[in-house]
Amino acid sequence: MAGDRYETFVEDGTVYVGSDDGPLEVAPLDDIVAAAGGPAWTITYSEAEKERYAGMDTSDEGLVVDVVDMLHAMTHSQRFVETLAAHPTEVSAEDTISPRAGLFVGKLLENLEHGVA
Repeated sequence: MAGDRYETFVEDGTVYVGSDDGPLEVAPLDDIVAAAGGPAWTITYSEAEKERYAGMDTSDEGLVVDVVDMLHAMTHSQRFVETLAAHPTEVSAEDTISPRAGLFVGKLLENLEHGVA
């Protein structure tokens, strides 16, 4: 079904995303947390954002979000899961995380910055 959402979960220290073919391994949780900047994320708004979006609710500024809690709250579309599955899990010598983990961390950071959509 096109409307299905796939859960994110952690098992034995590894992050997985559900898929039609069973759990899809993303990367070790520690690598994901490190790539996101650590276990805690503080919500901030720049002065430019505040000026540009004068009516924006900034009451959550300064709130600290647990990165692992946010990760557990994330669900994914079938399209994202298919894109994730197409990315390799190997970590090249010049990188610290795999392309698959990088794609996942990008979505995690987007969710931390803008809230879970």
